[in-house]
Amino acid sequence: MLAGFLLAACLSTHAEVKLPAIFSDGMVMQQQTNANLWGTATPHKKVTVTTSWNGKQYAATADKNGAWKLTVATPEAGGPYTVTFDDGTQKTLNNILIGELWLCSGQSNMEMPMKGFKNQPVENANMDILQSKNPQIRLFTVKRTSTFTPQNDVIGSWKEATPASVRDFSATAYYFGRLVNEILDVPVGLVVAAWGGSACEAWMTADWLKAFPEAKIPQTEADIKSKNRTPTVLYNGMLHPLIGMTMKGVIWYQGEADANSSKITMPAYTKAMESMVSDYRTVFNDDSLPFMYVQLAAFDNPGGEYAAMREAQFNYMIGKNTTNGKPENVGMAVITDNTDNIKDIHPRNKSEVGRRLSLWARKLVYNEENLEYTGPIFKAVEQVTTEDGTKALKITFEDYSVMNGLKLKDNTLVGMTLAGDDKEFKTVSGYELADDNKSIIVWSDDISEPKYVNYGYYKLPTDATLFNNDDLPASAFRNYED
Repeated sequence: MLAGFLLAACLSTHAEVKLPAIFSDGMVMQQQTNANLWGTATPHKKVTVTTSWNGKQYAATADKNGAWKLTVATPEAGGPYTVTFDDGTQKTLNNILIGELWLCSGQSNMEMPMKGFKNQPVENANMDILQSKNPQIRLFTVKRTSTFTPQNDVIGSWKEATPASVRDFSATAYYFGRLVNEILDVPVGLVVAAWGGSACEAWMTADWLKAFPEAKIPQTEADIKSKNRTPTVLYNGMLHPLIGMTMKGVIWYQGEADANSSKITMPAYTKAMESMVSDYRTVFNDDSLPFMYVQLAAFDNPGGEYAAMREAQFNYMIGKNTTNGKPENVGMAVITDNTDNIKDIHPRNKSEVGRRLSLWARKLVYNEENLEYTGPIFKAVEQVTTEDGTKALKITFEDYSVMNGLKLKDNTLVGMTLAGDDKEFKTVSGYELADDNKSIIVWSDDISEPKYVNYGYYKLPTDATLFNNDDLPASAFRNYED
């Protein structure tokens, strides 16, 4: 009898459903969709899932290894709710909200917490932390994990937004999520998977990197020479366990490592971004998964090619040098004006970074009308003649980026140079906004036949003066190749 009792107890223990960390008390599930849930149970056992918002039951059978997966229909935003799992022993998750779920990834500028780094504070963070209590915002930080072998789970837990939890959470992600919550008035879940100094290829799989032979894929654990830059290792440890998570979109803040010493060169970074976004959409089974990223700010680093990286990021957004043209549902937040210290690689005004990412989300994802969501995006250059006979260049921008017209900060144009066929660049001598206020005409007294223009294409574009009337800066641009 004792042996029978112990056997029954043992079987009961084995029967308990086990879930990955991302599915736990306090989580946020994406609203109005078929959301994936998965886990393990006793092999070949039936797993029943009951959702409290509609009282429905869903069932799946664990395979020979105990793995199971199913989808549940989620309602409009709301909660809190419960989800109960049962394969003979019940397990209930409590305090679940239905709303908008976002993945936030990248390197240190995404990882940088609200409390800041040592001697690198986040602007206005102290007051924002004190006022951050909001049970409608839920936070999940994936613990740093670098590995040769793809993992099935991450280390982390869901926390409600409070001064204690927000203090240690990604500032960029928090400010982005706070605005989404305010604008939509729905719960927001933020999952941060970031590692300071990480290279783009560390977040990609070997298949995604086939077009980049310079990215040396590790064949053994011994090949991992850098925990955050070796190709595939962060995908394996921090992203692979999340594959299948049903979410709204991705925000991405990365590029500094690739501008310094990554194996993927800056011109190739455009195609690396294209490959990564395309494959995100494949593995997450969403062909139009929104992807918003941050263009690098100014940083004074003699060893870094930040101008080339900004151009590579810009080229991806406009579809230049890509395989499949302009990507859909992709946006780039420009922050060339967001630098208070060019010696600091971490811009302190993360609130503005989050706001500019949220502008793209409001337009691309939430379909807000009549919204100026990006600064002027360079379109074309043509030579024109002014009324007094001066040869000049007329610079036009994409209509959607200058809906409300152009504006020059302090009524001056700084950081733009012109050149003729010799590519000897000279400072702009004069300018005028075109009649439609959506293009600008520029000339130089030192150039009789201007042909080329360069705006902000240098390492330190700290003199950003070209904006639209919604105070969003133009991305650096040029109309020539080196």
